[in-house]
Amino acid sequence: MTTIGTCLWFDGRIDEAAEFYVSLVEDSRILQRTVYEAGGGPPDGPDMTGQALTVDLVLGGVPYTLLNGGPAFPLSEAVSIMLTVESQEEVDRLWEALIADGGAESQCGWYRDRFGLSWQVIPQRLNELLQGPHAEAVTREMMTQTKLDVARLEAAAG
Repeated sequence: MTTIGTCLWFDGRIDEAAEFYVSLVEDSRILQRTVYEAGGGPPDGPDMTGQALTVDLVLGGVPYTLLNGGPAFPLSEAVSIMLTVESQEEVDRLWEALIADGGAESQCGWYRDRFGLSWQVIPQRLNELLQGPHAEAVTREMMTQTKLDVARLEAAAG
């Protein structure tokens, strides 16, 4: 049987990241953790014996593996986790959590957390508005926002 998952390459702190991520979303949990064996570590990197090599987790029912692979391949906005939420309150809660302690907001509902992973927090209402007759106006309004604001998006739709 074939299974599909996503592996995200980190440069350290994957235990901390995993704990944070499972705290954000319902139906999330850490499944297992592996460690570097004696003398282990990324190629040309330091000895990381006993440190986390991988953490397997489920976020909102979706499987991920965090890999502590060193600095060779840094995280970028080329890959993001997209969360579609029901309310402005949920957008606000996740925004606060994701930019805390060194995270940063970007554009159009994108955020980078303190570990460098990018997220998109999208209210379901935006998806609905983008299917309607005022999609162009809604898109223009969305492009002016960092944290998405449902009331402003609805106002743009008329």
